[in-house]
Amino acid sequence: MNDSKTSVWRGQPQPLGANWDGEGVNFALFSERADRVELCLFDSKTRRETERIAMRWQTNQVWHCYLPEARPGLLYGYRVHGPYDPKRGLRFNPNKLLLDPYAKHIDGGIKWSDALFGYRVAGAREDLTMDRRDDAPGMPKCRVIDTAFTWGDDRPPRVPWHDTIIYELHVKGFTQLHSDIPSHLRGTYAGLATDPAIEYLKRLGVTAVELMPVHAFVDERRLVEKKLRNYWGYNSIGFFAPDMRYAATGLVNEFKSMVKRLHSAGLEVILDVVYNHTAEGNHLGQTLSFRGIDNRSYYWLKSDDPRFYENFSGCGNALNLSHPMVRTMVVDSLRYWVETFGVDGFRFDLATTLARGPDGFDAHSKFFEAIWSDPLLAKTKLIAEPWDLGPGGYRVGGFPPEWSEWNDTFRRTLRRYWAGEGGLTGEMATRMTGSADIFEHHGRTQRASINHVTVHDGFTIADLVSYERKHNEANQENNRDGTDLNLSTNGGVEGPTDDADIVAMRRRLRRNFLSCLLLAQGVPLLLAGDEVGNSQSGNNNAYCQDNEIGWVNWSGLGRDGEDMSAFIGQLVQLRRRFPQLQGHRWLEGRRPDGTYDALWLTPEAVEMTEEDWRFPNGHFLSYALAPIKRGQPAVRSSPSAMAMAGTMTIIMARPPIHPPTDGSTS
Repeated sequence: MNDSKTSVWRGQPQPLGANWDGEGVNFALFSERADRVELCLFDSKTRRETERIAMRWQTNQVWHCYLPEARPGLLYGYRVHGPYDPKRGLRFNPNKLLLDPYAKHIDGGIKWSDALFGYRVAGAREDLTMDRRDDAPGMPKCRVIDTAFTWGDDRPPRVPWHDTIIYELHVKGFTQLHSDIPSHLRGTYAGLATDPAIEYLKRLGVTAVELMPVHAFVDERRLVEKKLRNYWGYNSIGFFAPDMRYAATGLVNEFKSMVKRLHSAGLEVILDVVYNHTAEGNHLGQTLSFRGIDNRSYYWLKSDDPRFYENFSGCGNALNLSHPMVRTMVVDSLRYWVETFGVDGFRFDLATTLARGPDGFDAHSKFFEAIWSDPLLAKTKLIAEPWDLGPGGYRVGGFPPEWSEWNDTFRRTLRRYWAGEGGLTGEMATRMTGSADIFEHHGRTQRASINHVTVHDGFTIADLVSYERKHNEANQENNRDGTDLNLSTNGGVEGPTDDADIVAMRRRLRRNFLSCLLLAQGVPLLLAGDEVGNSQSGNNNAYCQDNEIGWVNWSGLGRDGEDMSAFIGQLVQLRRRFPQLQGHRWLEGRRPDGTYDALWLTPEAVEMTEEDWRFPNGHFLSYALAPIKRGQPAVRSSPSAMAMAGTMTIIMARPPIHPPTDGSTS
């Protein structure tokens, strides 16, 4: 490589990343153990490496320099020198071009070859022998950008938790087949920002969209070779860069325009973020960024054999947020998405990993403290997927008070109940009233529970009532992937059917699930497409299906019986009308003064009319839930104050109600 032709100044160690200040660009990269770092520049047209610049300055383990002639649009990457000794957890290899962990735009995709691995693939010593091929031609490049954007009078909606209704969607999957969205914008951020998309979300009544991962991510080699893709995106490599495959314009600011449009409509934007692992995999994985920059700092390694990785995520590695600079990177990323992109909250994938220390999960971890003490992040919505695959990883109910959590107990209970399992009346009552047994502690309220029946992983609601077995053959893993515990029912026929009774039963079950979800205390989370009967043909793990299996099929929209979007809108209105559904305080059941603020009527309870109850000020709400037996038609459920045979009726009132005198309640 030629000697440097570019003017190089000392620069500053902060902020990390490549930052344009209006005159030049400052580059700063953390590596605790590197011997030498080179900044590599590339021609924007040919994408060939044109220059390597030695970053001669180091301050507190941050390597830095300033290029006064650099401008936005410049392509760059790093080569980091140091020992290649996997047995000591050191995997430096300057032959491999590395992405900046703070890159704000990652340009291009991976062109898979053995050269992207730091070791000799298929060698006798596996990862112990360094590969000396230059992989730059097959690597994406980092691009310097100008982060300026005109936000105008944009204001975050800041919807209160008790009014929040979340709609989980995939940017491409939601828009790709939607006929009202202009064809050239389908599958993109711009498509989600169109009037048809926003008007639909408003009619549905949701208050927030939860976007499946949009951080720059990698399609695994094994999937590409099968002509599949990592559709869901839980394989991040850039925590500051929106994935450009969803950008119709090719510009980062397209994401900001989308957020601004959604805000104008009163909709919040929540990002599903994956900080628990990266796309570099296990010890036999590729070297793309963190591994080659400072493997021992970024990842949890086996304490007794640092050649290997702790695998709390099930994806080959786990980011080590107990390291202060790794934790800082994650917090900086969160701040960047709030400050620069305007997002309103985050759902943290496998969040238990983020709070792990040497002794396991720590509810008082420095990561939690860093977020709560940050005046910007403390105002955002924080949602945990409260488990990982490591020891003691299931932590539902164990997160700090400022967090909300995906409540999989709610999901399991509702599925078991509507599939016909008996003896669940009390359990259902607990789930419908906020899951106090899990969350009523440390001042937490019902908003701690993110209630859901379906999410991206698992069956859709239409499949939940149409299949009893998974059908994942399209994933090309011999149907071994995905859970076998679906807690579903098919009404007697596996998959599609023309039997009118079974079709009617399935539609009733869908309405029952949606009714329970929207009328339960806690925060409801809807899966995009459930309202129009979207099916994945029984695939309960469509992570690699960037096609009509994974995309929302809108053919049910407007079809009588299939389209339940108006029904959901009515449930949302009902939820807003009755504040007792919103969970402002925990229900107590029988109170010391003999009154009740919640009653659960058993199937054996005598029939009553509303006049049999004394409701102060007439302020009450009640509804009946009718379970089914497997293969039998469901009893139609409807709001009622009567305990019908075979049903469970929950009555919630405020002020408290007086109990009946015949002792029929339990």
